[in-house]
Amino acid sequence: MDMSRPFAVIADIHGNALALAAVLADIEGLGIAQVINLGDVFSGPMDPAGVWDLLRGRDFLTVRGNHDRYLVDLAPEEMWRVDRFTRAALPPEALDWIGELPVELELDQVYACHATPRDDNLYWSEEVTYGAVHLAPRGMIEARAEGVNAGLILYGHTHLPRVLQLSGGRMMVNPGSVGCPGYSDELPESHIVQTGTPMASYAVVRRVTGGWQVEHRTVLYDWAAAAEQARRNGFENWARVVGTGWL
Repeated sequence: MDMSRPFAVIADIHGNALALAAVLADIEGLGIAQVINLGDVFSGPMDPAGVWDLLRGRDFLTVRGNHDRYLVDLAPEEMWRVDRFTRAALPPEALDWIGELPVELELDQVYACHATPRDDNLYWSEEVTYGAVHLAPRGMIEARAEGVNAGLILYGHTHLPRVLQLSGGRMMVNPGSVGCPGYSDELPESHIVQTGTPMASYAVVRRVTGGWQVEHRTVLYDWAAAAEQARRNGFENWARVVGTGWL
């Protein structure tokens, strides 16, 4: 991958093929040919098989997310309900592809992973206190970046677009979520993440003199149709957040 050329960063598609198709069209419209995918590709009740159809054969650089890992490492009875649905919907070749994904990428002054270097379930730039999700103290974020010396650090997992500046001139970028603008979780304590918009999110990154230029992009697509897919498959909570951006 030629890091001197612009590239797109996508993450957290979560089985939303309609959102992914719109994002890929936007990327192609910008004339960008290089894409880094930060994982959690399929787990979602919209159209995970359609996501596979859109991605297979493309030479995107992809890292494994925590939900990708669940799909191939856990028995169905150990999975969350949405992961069981997803595994049943995917063809064997998609599961084989997941099994070959790396957990991190180290490129020319670029580091990429799904969540953090040592834990694919840990928020890198956020913490949860009393059920509220907020930007973590800089010292905590820096500690989680220990040993990562690349000038550009790419991560996802929280579904929240971010650009952060760390010591030594390092920049951290979270592109937000292509296909899932919110969710609830019980760990480290009960909390909700929501972006407040149903639009699909991704980022475009360009190397410039002295560092990196980041453009977060939000893309219109038929989120009502995506919500209806989730609803037909029996996931009303997913339908609500995919269709509105709110829980």
